[in-house]
Amino acid sequence: LEEGKEIGYQGFELGNKFPKEKEALKAKLGEYGFECVSGWYSSFLAHGTVEEEIDRVSAHLDKLLYNGSNVMVYGECAGTIQGDRSKALYMRPKFTSDAQWQEYAEKVTKFGDWLLARGMRLAYHHHMGAYVETPEDVDMLMKLTGESVGLLFDTGHMTFAGGDALTELKKHINRVCHFHCKDVRSDIIKLARNRNWAFLDSVLNGAFTVPGDGAINFAPILQTLAENGYKGWLVVEA
Repeated sequence: LEEGKEIGYQGFELGNKFPKEKEALKAKLGEYGFECVSGWYSSFLAHGTVEEEIDRVSAHLDKLLYNGSNVMVYGECAGTIQGDRSKALYMRPKFTSDAQWQEYAEKVTKFGDWLLARGMRLAYHHHMGAYVETPEDVDMLMKLTGESVGLLFDTGHMTFAGGDALTELKKHINRVCHFHCKDVRSDIIKLARNRNWAFLDSVLNGAFTVPGDGAINFAPILQTLAENGYKGWLVVEA
C-alpha cells in the first residue's frame, strides 16, 4: 500500500492479504487515502441456482457496499480449471448447446438484476480456464444477458484466449463497466498452448506481465475507452 501511494494510485482491488472484515478493511485503506475498487467474487451459477448465489454473495456484497464499491468482479468458478495444475488449458468447461447458454445467461441476468437493485453492478470477468473464455464466448454472453450484466474487460485474458483486445473491446464497449490492464508475453502463451500447460503453470511461467512489458499496445485501447466516455476504474495488473 505504501508503494501504491508513492506511485499515485487512487485505490486497490482486493486480494487475499487485505482485511476480511469490512470495518477493518475500511480503516486500513483509509490510512493511505485509498478507495476500495472492487473485489473478486467466486460464483457457481453455471451449476447452481440464483437463490443459492444470493445467499452466498451477501457477506461479500455487504463488505463492498460498506467500503464504497459499485462494481463486483464476477468470476464463474463452476467447473473451472484455473487453479488445477493437473488440467491443461484445453480441458476447460464449455457450454455445448444453445439451451445451456440460454439457461446460464438467464441466471446471470437475474443475479445481475438483484445486485443492481442494491447498488452494485455485476462486472463479468471473462477468464482463462472457465466457461466464458474466448471472444466467441464473450459475444454469446453479451448477446444473451441483460443490461444489468456489465463486462469486465481484461486485456490479458482476452489476448491469451486468442482475441485481439482492441477489436473485442470495440464490439462490447457499451457494456464495459470495469477494466483490467494486463499485458502478455506472446512467447510464453505459445509455449503454454503447445505444451498443454495448466493455466496456473502458464501464469507462474510468466504469461502475464505489467502493461508496457508485453505484446499489447495499450494506447489505442485507452483511447477507445476515452472516446466512448468510459468512467470506471483502470486496474493495473501484473
